[in-house]
Amino acid sequence: MKDASTLYRLLGDEARLRLLRILATERLNVTELTGILGLAQSGVSRHLGLLKEAGLVAEDRDSGYVYYRLANEARQNGHTPLWALLEGQFTAAADDKSVQADEARLQEVLRLRKENFDTHGDGRQLVPGRSWAAWARALGHLLPALDVADLGCGEGYLTLEAARWARSVIAIDHSEPVLARARALAARRRVKNITWKHGELTALPIHDASVDLALLSQALHHAPDPSRALAEAVRIVRPGGTLLVLDLRQHDQVWVRERLGDERLGFPDEELERLLCGAGLEDVRVQVGTRKTGDPFTVLIASGRKAS
Repeated sequence: MKDASTLYRLLGDEARLRLLRILATERLNVTELTGILGLAQSGVSRHLGLLKEAGLVAEDRDSGYVYYRLANEARQNGHTPLWALLEGQFTAAADDKSVQADEARLQEVLRLRKENFDTHGDGRQLVPGRSWAAWARALGHLLPALDVADLGCGEGYLTLEAARWARSVIAIDHSEPVLARARALAARRRVKNITWKHGELTALPIHDASVDLALLSQALHHAPDPSRALAEAVRIVRPGGTLLVLDLRQHDQVWVRERLGDERLGFPDEELERLLCGAGLEDVRVQVGTRKTGDPFTVLIASGRKAS
């Protein structure tokens, strides 16, 4: 009876139930679980330790990573009735907003896994040296030397990739701490053709017609006024230059407002096209960048040319 009491107290915590629901479908590491649940890494590790002690969770070591999964014993050894009850509750809660948010973040983690050939991938389709990063850098060889602005650059990963083929890059973000991390990353990699500036998308600290290409990657849905942000982006592009936008198609994941500070839940394709045309761009194109069945997030790629 004491063991049963301990077990039921253990399962009386919502975070541990969320962990079990996720681990019943996918093997994940602590960093991935932290991103999905939105909890501190120390808290996730503590919950995993307790669930492991109870025989509900097991860990595997694979290529230097520690992954957690539902233990085989969780469905056996006297836990069968308990697990049947939990599975019933998990199924019944499928329409719960918090459960749907966890599922959306899980799908994003799985997408990142699939695109990271360094640590994951299907061994049956092993192609040494294949990676999306290499393909992106190879395409950069086809471009002329350009002056680029990365608007809403965040921690600078896209900025650094653009700096490989660009003549110069101006990187703008509204967060000083984020810019500090981006500068430090560039310094570690000895990248010297980037100018980092603090600023807002709706008031860019860049001169008129001073860049050939303006990038807005997953930044437009953070703008309080997307039309004004696009007008500013067009202002700084030289005649004949290009504006390139990567953003989310309209979705229903409201948790991104509080968790990520999103102003908009993405854009319908037609609205994104209308916004670019309204900013005075020509040859506007909008197409799907990435999409996966079951993933609520679809990436749209949109571009337009400033009249010569």
